[in-house]
Amino acid sequence: MKKLKKLVISAGLILSMSAFTLNGTTEAATTHKVQSGETFWKIAVKYGVPVKSLLTANHKTGSLLYPGENLVIPNSSVTAAEKDLMARLVHAEAKGEPYAGKVAVATVILNRVASPDFPNTISGVIYDKENGHYAFTPVMNGAIKQPADAASKKAVNEALAFRGQGSGSLFFYNPKTAVSKWVATRQVTVKIGNHVFAK
Repeated sequence: MKKLKKLVISAGLILSMSAFTLNGTTEAATTHKVQSGETFWKIAVKYGVPVKSLLTANHKTGSLLYPGENLVIPNSSVTAAEKDLMARLVHAEAKGEPYAGKVAVATVILNRVASPDFPNTISGVIYDKENGHYAFTPVMNGAIKQPADAASKKAVNEALAFRGQGSGSLFFYNPKTAVSKWVATRQVTVKIGNHVFAK
């Protein structure tokens, strides 16, 4: 009987481990039991998946949820390492900025990944270098190597939940410190704190 228990536990652990290392690229799908007061938005932010994907995975067309209902959380297309890299960039770029500004910085990264004008991976966007210049100052000065704070990590998950919505910002800058005159010619989408976001 003990051998059978060990075999069952071992098999369960192997299945659990394989779910988290599937292709080594994405986080595994899981389920979530809806608690009173939760919304699709809150659940999407918690897991860092787009609201649209969460709705689709659960064959939902509206926002109605019932406490106790089990939802399928779809696989994330963004790895834990990519989330960490984004959070470190957000932390370095938006330190001292309002939380909404942190989310907007993370959204710029995701918008660039989706744009044909930029690299199509998160690391490609973050480490992008043109004409000898990095796209993001924290990559150049090494600030990206600092660990992210909790707010920056949450901002990344919120940007992922918001993915595919919004005004399509591809750039952000501080008009007081920006040296590029070109970026000021872009269409402004929103101003948050000291940053101007544009496309």
